Amino acid sequence: MTAPSTAPAKAQAIILAAGRGERMRPLTDTCPKPLLQVRGKPLMQWPMQALAANGFNHQLVNTAWLGEQIEAYFDSALGLQPNRISREQLLNSEHLTLTYSHEGKDFGYALETAGGIVRALPQLVEDFWVLAGDIYAPHFDFSCDAYARFAASPMLAHIWLVPNPPHNPHGDFGLSPDGLALNLPKDAGHTLYTYSTIGLYKHALFAPPYCHIPAGNPQGTKAALAPLLRAAMDAGLVSAQLYEGEWTDVGTPQRLAQLNA
Repeated sequence: MTAPSTAPAKAQAIILAAGRGERMRPLTDTCPKPLLQVRGKPLMQWPMQALAANGFNHQLVNTAWLGEQIEAYFDSALGLQPNRISREQLLNSEHLTLTYSHEGKDFGYALETAGGIVRALPQLVEDFWVLAGDIYAPHFDFSCDAYARFAASPMLAHIWLVPNPPHNPHGDFGLSPDGLALNLPKDAGHTLYTYSTIGLYKHALFAPPYCHIPAGNPQGTKAALAPLLRAAMDAGLVSAQLYEGEWTDVGTPQRLAQLNA
């Protein structure tokens, strides 16, 4: 009789929370940006709750700058202290499992988006959500149906695009009528949209020919996500859709103040 596996379950989502938040200084000199309060709770808690509400309750957080504060906030046994919550309180006693990829502890610096994902890859299921911990999109639906469609598709990524905000007027990617993300130049009159930093991904995007960093990123290689996405778009392997709900890239103290006004 085979003994039951004791290997921990893998995470269904990675919340990117490793950045320094330079544009948010001085607020981020003493607090990691994803923990800044937005309408009564930490910025990163909004998508964490929304994910868990749809059953994606095993989540991984990558950290670097002041990452110990993030782990302490969510995992501390002192959950009833002011400004502290336990995992149970986070979701009104719904089950949530958090794991971490501590880039700052491991290497002394953040690995950028793709580097951080590859570092965490052995801890992630085959099809997984990726989202930035500094985006406020309170009504975004982390849909089980969207997840199932993506898992059954040949796509390597499915990303949500948003109308261009004032700080990114030229956009990032195009969108075809049949729902493919397009790698188009910004200066050729194309209609481009902004990447919301919310997406679904497969492990295969983080392997050759798109990425040559070994899974687990043992050397701590920094790498951006956009080049991988653009290469996969050129191969017709990235789908996309437009999201027109409330969405803010909380990148400056002014935008944070506007949300909390």
